[in-house]
Amino acid sequence: MTTEAGLIDRYGRVATDLRVSLTDRCNLRCTYCMPPEGLPWLPGPDLLTTDEIGRLVRVAVERLGVREVRFTGGEPLLRQGLVGIVEAAAALQPRPRLSLTTNAIGLERLAGPLAAAGLDRVNVSLDTLDADRFSQLAHRRRLHDTLAGIAAAEAAGLKPIKINTVLMRGINEDEAVPLLAFALQRGYELRFIEQMPLDAGHTWRRENMVTADEILARLRQAYELLPDPAERGGAPAETWLVAGHVTPDGAPARVGVIASVSQPFCRACDRTRLTADGAVRNCLFSREETSLRDVLRAGGSDDDLAGLWREAMWGKLPGHGINDPSFLQPARPMSAIGG
Repeated sequence: MTTEAGLIDRYGRVATDLRVSLTDRCNLRCTYCMPPEGLPWLPGPDLLTTDEIGRLVRVAVERLGVREVRFTGGEPLLRQGLVGIVEAAAALQPRPRLSLTTNAIGLERLAGPLAAAGLDRVNVSLDTLDADRFSQLAHRRRLHDTLAGIAAAEAAGLKPIKINTVLMRGINEDEAVPLLAFALQRGYELRFIEQMPLDAGHTWRRENMVTADEILARLRQAYELLPDPAERGGAPAETWLVAGHVTPDGAPARVGVIASVSQPFCRACDRTRLTADGAVRNCLFSREETSLRDVLRAGGSDDDLAGLWREAMWGKLPGHGINDPSFLQPARPMSAIGG
């Protein structure tokens, strides 16, 4: 059974946040995501065209109640026509809030055009402030490009700038405090993310994951963290106020931890995902997908697309099941799913 009201599932959750993967390609090779040699990329004809992306985003916003759209990848800055995709989404009514998850390589050039097109803000992946360690983690010496991209985003007004960090045991877990200091000095919002089983090689091991409790313990060695009175809602990050620190506009400074593994937040999940080849995923860890691209290319109407999307979301499971002994990692890695 489905409902005409929006993207509701059988547990009463309503998806209003759409993550749209624009490409599975990336210009980094982060160890927790893909091997140094890269992956077999999706063939060009399999990818949604710019017009197809625009149509599916329009259906989501106008017919299915989506209010936030985040463009992801792979690396979305590699997508040809990105500025036009953002501009089309910004013209929709009601206008969705638009964001981009990126490694910021190339953002120095694109931040201004993206802001002019209607992009509201960016999330930037940054796991280290050390150039040699960046090269070790990402197999590319591009830290300076990432930092330049972040600065350009700030100058273009793409705020608040959120920094996403994955700490890995024995590799960069000692950078929790320096990364928070970096974010506080510049008014960025730092989010630590527990490493999830979404790597291409399926080598993830729970014992190698730096947990939320460990992250907070490290931060508390240098900062006083206070409970955040703001309502969390469907946000994946649990946040804390950093005592004695404020943002450039005078608001309390915050730091967050996304504890996807140790403290799942599935009951409040409000996300729906669209892969670069046009498949709906009702959960990041789902092992099933529903192709909208095939229906679209077969001449399906907006009603057909909306109905199929509703049906896909209705079947969403109560949780991702990472902590269940029967859990199986999805076949697609994170770069192919979209964050």
